[in-house]
Amino acid sequence: MESKWRVQQTELEETARELPLLGELSGARLLITGATGLLGTQLAKTALCYNRLFGGEIRVIACGRDREKLACVYDGLPVEQLVWDVRRPAETDVAVDYIIHCASATASRFFVEKPVDTIETAVIGTENMLNFAREKRVKGFLYTSSLEVYGIPPKRDVGEGDLGFIDPLAVRSSYSEGKRMAECLCASFHAQFGVPAVVARLTQTIGSGISYADNRVFAQFAKCVIEKKDIVLHTAGRTVRSYCDITDAVRALFTILLRGTPGQAYNVANPATAVSIADLAHLVCEENPEAGVRVVFQIPSDPSGLGYNPEMQISLRTDKLEELGWQSRVGLPEMFRKLIEGLREKREAGEGESGAAAPEQGKRKI
Repeated sequence: MESKWRVQQTELEETARELPLLGELSGARLLITGATGLLGTQLAKTALCYNRLFGGEIRVIACGRDREKLACVYDGLPVEQLVWDVRRPAETDVAVDYIIHCASATASRFFVEKPVDTIETAVIGTENMLNFAREKRVKGFLYTSSLEVYGIPPKRDVGEGDLGFIDPLAVRSSYSEGKRMAECLCASFHAQFGVPAVVARLTQTIGSGISYADNRVFAQFAKCVIEKKDIVLHTAGRTVRSYCDITDAVRALFTILLRGTPGQAYNVANPATAVSIADLAHLVCEENPEAGVRVVFQIPSDPSGLGYNPEMQISLRTDKLEELGWQSRVGLPEMFRKLIEGLREKREAGEGESGAAAPEQGKRKI
């Protein structure tokens, strides 16, 4: 097994079976930054699953700044662990053929409380990784960006050219502006130095690999069902966005890495999942009636300190990605079924709000 969690292991194996193009990475060295986050972990372990199921020889290098987290996720697995805070220039001479750069701040409250750190990770971190990619003459470089680069878009259905308004003086913009600049660096390194950099603009991604300590809205909704607590919204919940299952996202990212055009960006989402936060909360309650959970609104007079993004309505179009041969497959009810099942599994195993797993859960076999 590549995961100690049953639900996540099922996701990993299903994804690996649906990615025959991973055979093109056999014999290559794949470096993944942010390798202890949801995306990085799922990407790395999907490659390991492919190796085991199909005799592939993808050599995975898991990169993160926290040695203990890397050990917790990857000890006992055939992965090279690389401790590196990407905000510093490379201090390694490891050989690399492909890079997937996932390292990023992810929590809205962090964007507000530590905006400089957020910007440095996006801009300086990406510049350092692109310089490393240039030095190593990599065959492929993928940057994982975000739908937040669109700001407040001019229309609801958004393609890759439909950029909207972002207030550069709003501290919360540290994340979205940082992502925009990182994307520009990718395009610029391709234009000036020939680095084969491509960009994936991901909507919020849902998967069973999420930690019980995750505090994003969708994770809070799932935990409310597990703990049988009412879902409390601190806004009217009118923001509309689309979502993406982790299995669809991983298939998309490997597709973009291997099939995308350098210097280009690709939206990653399930367009059919566009829903308001309030309607999503009601959907979760309706799909889990046994929990007896209701939606309750408690709106503060000034919610700005909570770190929420400005109210918007956005559904990512994925025509460009679909032209590469990708299709989304998992809808919202199934996403939340797997999420709730995965989080319940972790809670029962002793992982609470700290995100720390019970020690006896750490052993696994290949």
